[in-house]
Amino acid sequence: MSSSLNEGSAGTVLANLQDLAPDSVHAREVWIDGELEALILYRDAAGDVQGWLNICPHAGRRLDWSPGQFLRSKQGELVCAVHGATFALPQGACVAGPCRGESLRKVALQCENGEIRLVAAAQ
Repeated sequence: MSSSLNEGSAGTVLANLQDLAPDSVHAREVWIDGELEALILYRDAAGDVQGWLNICPHAGRRLDWSPGQFLRSKQGELVCAVHGATFALPQGACVAGPCRGESLRKVALQCENGEIRLVAAAQ
């Protein structure tokens, strides 16, 4: 699934809320600033959805061990498959590992009529 903010298509649907189970992590791809970027979507138990670029702040690598396949700790935290950095959900803050104290780069999302849309990537 792709969209380009440069071409004025911010607001492209990334997912339908009903397709994201509570406490689940999902991958999507989208064009941001002319480059195809991998995103992480997380739906919490209350139904809110957060989004981040799928880039570990430690080494700039993807967090998933295989496209769209993420590791979770016993506590439900997101774990980088490369160096084990651990990120609290839904905040996206690194709570353990080589980038402790840093955070995933957030993307702004909007949920309207059951559709999750990309608004913008954080700088």
